[in-house]
Amino acid sequence: MPEALAQALALPGLGWLIGAAAVAGTVRGFAGFGTALIFMPVAGLFVPPVWALTLLIVMDLFGPLPNMPGALRDGELRDVGWLMLGAAIGLPLGVALLTALPVEAFRWGVSLLALALLALLAGGWRYQGRLGKGLTVAAGGLGGFLGGSTGLSGPPAILLYMASTLPAQTIRANLLLYLIGVDALLMTVFWASGNLAGKALALALVILPVYLLGNIAGAAIFRPNREIAYRRVAYALIAASAITGLPIWS
Repeated sequence: MPEALAQALALPGLGWLIGAAAVAGTVRGFAGFGTALIFMPVAGLFVPPVWALTLLIVMDLFGPLPNMPGALRDGELRDVGWLMLGAAIGLPLGVALLTALPVEAFRWGVSLLALALLALLAGGWRYQGRLGKGLTVAAGGLGGFLGGSTGLSGPPAILLYMASTLPAQTIRANLLLYLIGVDALLMTVFWASGNLAGKALALALVILPVYLLGNIAGAAIFRPNREIAYRRVAYALIAASAITGLPIWS
């Protein structure tokens, strides 16, 4: 591990990864989502896809833990459970795709998914129906597949909840808990499949403290009555990060 840690500290682009982790952690802290949308397009510029997803798993599994007590209080745990059931089904299929995915295709997929999600959210689309069990399980299943293949496990659930009329604190709490659960599943699948590389884990340990502090800072500035302003900031950051991660720049 000391040798792997030294190599992580010498990695080209480490400063960019730390900066992206700080921003992603802050957004995650106040919005309950956004880590993968902000961090993965940048990570795709400097490390292989499996490394990028390993970084995301470790960061997003431990970074939001200080905010879990509030999420457990504000969230709808039954809905989170249905999301997790779907994710458990879809995630192994996504991981199988990840190992066969070329780096350039990975970067295109991450950036375009982020931009598509942003367009739908910013466009104000709203779902007027009932958030039933079937729809929730389906969103979790698609999220699990996307999480295993690109690291973006959030978009289906984010669309589902952002398009609903649920209060901001419930949406934030449900997404926070769901994404932690997906990362726990991803960690298990990666460990079982031998994809947890020591060098990537060492790099995650370097980045994790910054991400953790970002989560704490983001939670401190969250105010439900200022949800629109926070969403606008998050959308701008997501757009900038997704555009930067497009392969056309290299």
